[in-house]
Amino acid sequence: MKPVSTKSATTLALLWFVLWALPCAPGHAQSNIPAPPELAPRGYLLIDANSGKTMVEKNADERQEPASLTKIMTAYVVFREIAGGKIHLTDQVMISENAWRTGGSKMFVKVGSQVSVEDLLKGMIIQSGNDAAVALAEHVAGSVGAFANLMNDHAQRLGMTASHFTNPNGLPDPDLYTTARDMSRVTMALIREFPDYYAWYKTQEFTYNNITQQNRNPLLKRDPTADGVKTGHTQAAGYCLVGSAKRDDMRLVSVVMGAISPKARADASLALLNYGFRFYESQLLYPADQPLESLRVWYGDTQKLPVGPAMGVFATIPRGLYNKLSAYLEKTSDLVAPIAKGTQVGDIVLKLGDDELLRMPLVALQDVAEGNLLRKGIDSVLKQF
Repeated sequence: MKPVSTKSATTLALLWFVLWALPCAPGHAQSNIPAPPELAPRGYLLIDANSGKTMVEKNADERQEPASLTKIMTAYVVFREIAGGKIHLTDQVMISENAWRTGGSKMFVKVGSQVSVEDLLKGMIIQSGNDAAVALAEHVAGSVGAFANLMNDHAQRLGMTASHFTNPNGLPDPDLYTTARDMSRVTMALIREFPDYYAWYKTQEFTYNNITQQNRNPLLKRDPTADGVKTGHTQAAGYCLVGSAKRDDMRLVSVVMGAISPKARADASLALLNYGFRFYESQLLYPADQPLESLRVWYGDTQKLPVGPAMGVFATIPRGLYNKLSAYLEKTSDLVAPIAKGTQVGDIVLKLGDDELLRMPLVALQDVAEGNLLRKGIDSVLKQF
């Protein structure tokens, strides 16, 4: 594949600005940032939610028991069902004996009562109610087993290939497992797709049935920029915590699994977040759907196709290396109509010094239909030359 070379005046101006802001420098980028903290939990991960860049990891792909971190996936599935119009926040859910009898942490719903989907979500998210998670699963899918199938379907779609779910609350099961990296994937999807619902994760307390319970996430009290996400604990899983914080326009997600105590998981999470914010920066280089280039199309009703990223392109780099960034486009092949909007036609490549930093799909930003017979005939002649 060859870099794109033909540029419109608009794109030339855009790329001039990018290259002015991000001048290319020869050689490898040098960073003087300190080594990441070495922490005691069995596995952990720190990732930039915008770019997906991993800054710190230990055993991030090792199978772990998720405990109540499972409820992040449960919430994601329920949010998808709401977004699809299949259920509604105002739906009244009849609480089954199965939900009422669920052990562990509780929202304290009453068997035979009706509770809204919104209250059940808050009871699960803020109070970590296992009973609320089961009630939601039964409302969405009819049974816990059917809901687990939905969880696994979404996990595969999100690329969580090392996870398997058997229940919506995380109570111990030998076939329930995940990894730190997979938990970061569903967390970032939830934050990205459902920002309004995600705001519930920073709620400090929730009262239901005249019982007020505090949010179990210790980061909310220890870091004013933290706004999520979820704690978990079983004897086998240890103490787990998915945390997220946003400072300026940079959002980080930390995953800590297998800590020895509540304090250890909170301390590790804060150490990861503070390290990331202190020594890294994240920059939006290209907004979603912004034309970066106009490429030649053959046999179409137009000769020029605007192309750009389908999602915002972010660069996460050590602080002080911003001037070592460069960017270019790679076209996959000659473009032949018809072409549908969103079709990948190449890659956007970011480099830090001589090292490739990121490769993102370059997509068509509009449809191109087939041209008429005259247009095709002219292009057939031109293409030979």
